[in-house]
Amino acid sequence: MAKQKIRHKPVVLSIAGYDPSSGAGITADIKTIAAQGCYGITCITALTVQSTRGVLRVDPVEGRIITETLEELAIDVDIAAVKIGMLGSAEAARAVAAFLKRHVPSHVVLDPILKSSSGADLIEKDGLEVLKQKLLNQSTVMTPNLDEAGALTGLDVRNREQMQHAAERLQQMGARTVIITGGHLDLPVDLVLTRGRPATLLEGTKISSASTHGTGCAFSTAIACGLAKGKSVIEAARAAKHYVETELQKPKMIGAGVGPVV
Repeated sequence: MAKQKIRHKPVVLSIAGYDPSSGAGITADIKTIAAQGCYGITCITALTVQSTRGVLRVDPVEGRIITETLEELAIDVDIAAVKIGMLGSAEAARAVAAFLKRHVPSHVVLDPILKSSSGADLIEKDGLEVLKQKLLNQSTVMTPNLDEAGALTGLDVRNREQMQHAAERLQQMGARTVIITGGHLDLPVDLVLTRGRPATLLEGTKISSASTHGTGCAFSTAIACGLAKGKSVIEAARAAKHYVETELQKPKMIGAGVGPVV
């Protein structure tokens, strides 16, 4: 009798900060990875004191700890995709960039988180420079929102035409595929631009919800999962957008502030 072939879940590595309220960061990524049928492993870049009401404090993790964690995971596990979220410090950004250079994962999704929704800085200025100089060109896909695209490029990014200009500038800076998310626009749309191809617009539905914390984390992590499962970038982005929109229609009434999307 032939042995049954066992199919293992693709492993997705989340490199991000720790949000104790589980609205964003590592714990939110784990929820999304599980929902997408993958297996999540993690490396924490920063500890935060926060709740649904906002971020009170950020304490970066030492670069040495990040490096050792990533190397141990890479030795032990076949990683199908990497998602990078909050980095917190230049030291963390350099450690992650060095890891990617050594191991060159097949799929790297960079969500360039600069500030929390409550306005707290989530990366140091030096860390932002490392992100731009060393991580943009090592990512397969990057997923800035309008504000993040503007901060990275120095451009105003408020409409579809400006999204196109910002995506082109980010590619000039080293990015391969750029997905600028425009969920806050009156007519929600995401712009996908891959080198050598015309831009694709992913139109969405405006959804009013009190549970929007972590939408960017959920979107980027779901894309990483799609890539890990063999989908194209466009297929993964469409599926991720559908996932987030579905979750937005199921508000989680947790805490006194902005509830989690997943």
